[in-house]
Amino acid sequence: MTDHRAEGNSVSGQPLLKKKPKRNLYAIGCAILASMTSILLGYDIGVMSGASIYIQEDLKISDVEVEILIGILNLYSLIGSAAAGRTSDWIGRRYTIVFAGAIFFTGALLMGFATNFAFLMVGRFVAGIGVGYALMIAPVYNAEVSPASSRGALTSFPEVFVNIGILLGYVANYAFSGLPINLGWRLMLGVGVFPSVILAVGVLTMPESPRWLVMQGRLGDAKHVLDKTSDSLEEAQLRLADIKEAAGIPEHCTEDVVQVPKHSHGEEVWKELLLHPTPPVRHILIAAVGFHFFQQMSGIDALVLYSPRIFRASGITDSSTLLLATVAVGFSKTIFTLIAIGFLDRVGRRPLLLTSVAGMVASLLCLGTSLTIVDHESEKMMWASVVCLTMVLAYVGFFSIGMGPIAWVYSSEIFPLKLRAQGCSMGTAVNRIMSGVLTMTFITLYKAITMGGTFFLYGAIATVGWVFFYTMLPETQGRTLEDMEVLFGKFWRWREGYALLRNKRAVVC
Repeated sequence: MTDHRAEGNSVSGQPLLKKKPKRNLYAIGCAILASMTSILLGYDIGVMSGASIYIQEDLKISDVEVEILIGILNLYSLIGSAAAGRTSDWIGRRYTIVFAGAIFFTGALLMGFATNFAFLMVGRFVAGIGVGYALMIAPVYNAEVSPASSRGALTSFPEVFVNIGILLGYVANYAFSGLPINLGWRLMLGVGVFPSVILAVGVLTMPESPRWLVMQGRLGDAKHVLDKTSDSLEEAQLRLADIKEAAGIPEHCTEDVVQVPKHSHGEEVWKELLLHPTPPVRHILIAAVGFHFFQQMSGIDALVLYSPRIFRASGITDSSTLLLATVAVGFSKTIFTLIAIGFLDRVGRRPLLLTSVAGMVASLLCLGTSLTIVDHESEKMMWASVVCLTMVLAYVGFFSIGMGPIAWVYSSEIFPLKLRAQGCSMGTAVNRIMSGVLTMTFITLYKAITMGGTFFLYGAIATVGWVFFYTMLPETQGRTLEDMEVLFGKFWRWREGYALLRNKRAVVC
């Protein structure tokens, strides 16, 4: 048992070392390489916001077909995210990332050479599977390789690279907008092959996840990785002991290779996760699924993917100006996500999250109000265009400083080891379903209830989300991954978990 070793260091929620450790550059490098998979999704989101304008003009497709074209990738990605948990348990986290890059590479080529709407949809199908794999595996790998002192920052890296990908997509839109229509959108989509090639080569230089290695019985290899990715040798030993206990490996087993129970590949995981969950697992599942639901249904992908239409509704009509405004959106998302990284392990998850969602609600209400005013005026109002642009930038800024990165950090760190891959794949699936629903209904919705009314609706959903986060999500800053079940299980009475942890520490001391 690891009670006396682990609780004395982690039960209180304090860092493992009394002195603040130096940044582990090796762990940071591994997290950066793994997180590059998120560029694939980000680039597709960013590039489709502008490319769809030219695709609609070139292929003569309707608004409904545009909605399907943009949103369907999220539903296709369900196949990838559903398979990613089992695949990553089978071949490892590292090779699953390589596999994701290869699939997206194929999809980007197909989209770039598409000659009609049906051909384009085939490319979207293939790319969507790759995106699903990438979305699930990067946060899992980062959470498993990161030391506790910097887990929040490193696990948020995928969100940073999503935003970098979005920004690159926006820049590609603007760069190729001057080309002939039939060539410009194909180049916008086709250059997506380059990030996947760089990713596949880079990932091969990083180590396998230590938790996956333990699940395979490769204790020697796991210890080697933990020694390099931990802040101290003491922390590496504690992490290894915790992982061994979670995997069902006796503490006295110290050989480099040991036998691991067969169920470690996930045969019984779905039963434990869905059919017969314990109260802590049920609470964890509700928290993860609810987090991803509200992250998407508060409107983020609609603003990012349809920002040219939103700016056009506010009075901006020039195509180049529209695309340039979207570049500002991508820049805002990237900058504020980078800011969030510096605060995740200092301020904590809850303060950032609650502040983020409150700011999103205020921005959505102001955006809805200004668009409603524009809709009822026949003359163009410059001030309204400025307010709309400002509110869109404020919204994506507030989203990126909390709701965006914390969704992936939180869901990847709260699941127990043996449930983590499948649990995270469920969260990712909900995320993509909600994104698909959002992006495939936006045009239809704003035509039915006006553009301003649509953002009032998103604001109302975000308000409900704030209440959910406040009542259901405990703070996880400074907790070890194997200690999360102690925090969960009380649902809205989660603060009682802190009392239990304090009592355990008092007993140990």
